[in-house]
Amino acid sequence: VREVPLNLDKAIRLLWPIKQKYGRKISWADLIILAGNVALESMGVKTFGFGGGREDAWEPDEGTDWGPEQEMLSGKERFKEGELEKPFAATEMGLIYVNPEGPEGNPDPIGSAKQIRTAFRRMGMNDEETVALIAGGHSFGKCHGAYPDIYLGPDPDSSPIEQQGLGWMKVNKDGKGPDTFTSGFELTWSSTPTKFGISYLHFLFKYEWELTKSPSGKKQWVAKNAPNIVPDAHDPNKKHPPMMLTADLALRFDPEYSKIAKRFLENPEEFEEAFAKAWFKLTHRDMGPIDCYLGPEVPKEVFIWQDPLPKRDFKVVDEEDIKVLKGKILSSGLSIQQLVYTAWSSASSYRDSDRKGGANGARIRLKPMKDWEVNHPEDLRRIIAVYEKIQEEFNINQIDGKKISIADLIVLGGCVG
Repeated sequence: VREVPLNLDKAIRLLWPIKQKYGRKISWADLIILAGNVALESMGVKTFGFGGGREDAWEPDEGTDWGPEQEMLSGKERFKEGELEKPFAATEMGLIYVNPEGPEGNPDPIGSAKQIRTAFRRMGMNDEETVALIAGGHSFGKCHGAYPDIYLGPDPDSSPIEQQGLGWMKVNKDGKGPDTFTSGFELTWSSTPTKFGISYLHFLFKYEWELTKSPSGKKQWVAKNAPNIVPDAHDPNKKHPPMMLTADLALRFDPEYSKIAKRFLENPEEFEEAFAKAWFKLTHRDMGPIDCYLGPEVPKEVFIWQDPLPKRDFKVVDEEDIKVLKGKILSSGLSIQQLVYTAWSSASSYRDSDRKGGANGARIRLKPMKDWEVNHPEDLRRIIAVYEKIQEEFNINQIDGKKISIADLIVLGGCVG
């Protein structure tokens, strides 16, 4: 297993003519996700939609904490207390999810399931979404590991100038077709690797599995006594038995994952819809409210993970009401420091990386923000209680349908202070 994803530079080159044609009309970030949708649609998946509006970054994100390890593909430091240290989701330095061989390369499906659940929950995915993403994503495609590590050349940035942006060039091999080598695993999960279907789930539960190794020495599993029914990716005259990763077997041997996977196997249409929705969430969950989405394929359905605000069903306050409310805040007994700090804390809960939080919605009064030490939880509870009393007294006395929200009161309190 190596840092992933490998060969991304080559995939970017495939998209370059499109980017070159449309230029600033589409960002690389949007183009990459759109290309993923098109690939799924070409394999028969009815995707749930696409929202544009992602921005490109042009320098490394120095603010991200990648973890305490000093070497790649190590997770010892983040697991030194037994559980994955928060806020990390990747279980090893350099991986995006979990080690496909199993925890620290140990081919233990149950141990793998535990790490998968932790990693995907940290990304905001529940068990059903996790199974849908893994089973759906492994219903097509293959892993590439046709040769031992000694044939793998340097990464794109470390390669000679003529290989910049390519990399991984193999000794005496061109790295294409049957010579493709990236993850080190060599397997195809499904009997229809270019079409979405349920053969992955069918094989997962039909066969018993025997531990084996890829040509590069990576631990993987082969179906016992299974016929050669999986097509070769390059030779139409060759076929192989079904194969799986340790992370795949986690879906069979973890009790909760197994229930969901069997239900998907018995209900293919439900499986496809669950995958489409989970894929949409995976590729859009850092874009904020649906109002930020651009383009004709934005779905009408709004999801809870988009943190939607309830639609306003009341009239907003006018200038005279604001004067009254200011007076109530001033006479409430709250100090200037409390008024200003609470308003500042509410606003500063906004996180620009995924456009969550902020003063709108007043989520500072909800978990987890209300318990953050920086927000002075005990003091915050008393302040919110005061605002709730002011809100209740004001709203109940209105006969024209006007109301004030806690979110507005917190900001108004900051202005008063």
